[in-house]
Amino acid sequence: MKPSISFILDGAVTSVDVTGEGGPTPTTTLLNYLRTLPDHKGVKEGCAEGDCGACTVVMGACDSTNHMRYQSVDSCLVFLPMVHGKQVITVENLRDASGAYHPVQQAMVGTNGSQCGYCTPGFIMSLFALYKNDDHPPRERIDDALTGNLCRCTGYKPIIEAAAASCVHRGSDHFSENEAQTVALMNALPGSPVLLSDGRQTYVRPVTIQEALAARQARPDAVIVAGGTDVALRVTKYHELLENIIDLSRIESLKNIEVTEHSVVIGAGSSLSDVKERVGRTLPALDDMLSVFGSLQIRNLATLGGNLGSASPIGDTLPVLIAYGAKVVVESLNGRREIPIDRFFTGYRKTERRPDEIITCVEIPKPAEHLIIRSYKISKRKDLDISTLSACFRLELDAARSVKSVVLAYGGMAECPKRAAATEQLLLGKRWERELAEHAMNVLDTDFTPISDVRGSAEMRKIAARNLLLKFWFETSHR
Repeated sequence: MKPSISFILDGAVTSVDVTGEGGPTPTTTLLNYLRTLPDHKGVKEGCAEGDCGACTVVMGACDSTNHMRYQSVDSCLVFLPMVHGKQVITVENLRDASGAYHPVQQAMVGTNGSQCGYCTPGFIMSLFALYKNDDHPPRERIDDALTGNLCRCTGYKPIIEAAAASCVHRGSDHFSENEAQTVALMNALPGSPVLLSDGRQTYVRPVTIQEALAARQARPDAVIVAGGTDVALRVTKYHELLENIIDLSRIESLKNIEVTEHSVVIGAGSSLSDVKERVGRTLPALDDMLSVFGSLQIRNLATLGGNLGSASPIGDTLPVLIAYGAKVVVESLNGRREIPIDRFFTGYRKTERRPDEIITCVEIPKPAEHLIIRSYKISKRKDLDISTLSACFRLELDAARSVKSVVLAYGGMAECPKRAAATEQLLLGKRWERELAEHAMNVLDTDFTPISDVRGSAEMRKIAARNLLLKFWFETSHR
């Protein structure tokens, strides 16, 4: 048993005891830990649920070529053991040894991008991650980098100007100058902890799939964490004591993404930002949905397996995976199973996965060029919002423009993501014309019985679902 974790902070190795005896526990968030330190008050708590970006920090990790990779994350969603073996960078670390501002800080000052200043450290850290990853980023990349940071007083125009003015040095700064030293420190850190315990909580962090499957069989009631963007809210908002946790975030084989001639295989531990970057062009409907999935900070943490495992009826990627005809691969010590995704969900937050199984990957057939696939999301705002409902449709027409095959997958319309079976049956074999689409809109009401909640009424959902089908017809009527 190893009761401590180690990571790089302030350019040096930091070891933290997580026994919980007057200090951090295995589910203490990185935000709350940093706030206890005398010299890291720049990280702010605004919402503690990943919506405001005030707690944004940047995490550095070595890639397979021993170069540093920098990603912005919401520290309120990161359990402390998840930073073991990584570098944590806060706003206090951005000045160089002489005390000079980092280029993104200087640009923020120069464009008058800060007023009250509460949100500014989070903005600075998002700009810093952009600085390290993009040279002369286009406007859409800047907007995406800042989507996860809320500003109530300054307005985004001067902050966007600061991004455009500063991100022009190919990531050159004192971090790049000291990268070799940082990599050496990280490579010298102790191996990943196998077991952390404070007497009330047990936190298992395997490094291989076999270790994970053994841990799962021994602890079938344990909470599985990969990115933590959903599970962390149970701690920060509901103050739950999670007694058993299995953290899959250090299993590199679960992060593999492979594009073959006939399929796309995505490891369940792949972050959604990696999925978007690696397969967005191959699966454009998935790319479109990920463009409005949370924020960059959330996508850098959230995993495809986590979105599947949580089985939320409004999980944004789930209707898309249904439309693409994906298969979910689950494994246990007893073997491997492939489950068609439209049979994977069995009820509200329930799936076909057995207690001793772990989702290991998703296999998606490469869509033929003649297939038409579109995804849609309805929410109260465009960015960083939970779905009221979502949909993804797949259509195949024959030479006479009759419907040869069709999938109409919806989220937010039932207790789990679901296909509109009756409406699909109506469409098959008929010419793809407006009259057919309008008739199908009426039949759609028989497929779903949505509920009313704070995001929208049942009637609103029915109307929106019908209108999305008509929109799909308009977009495909001339194909």
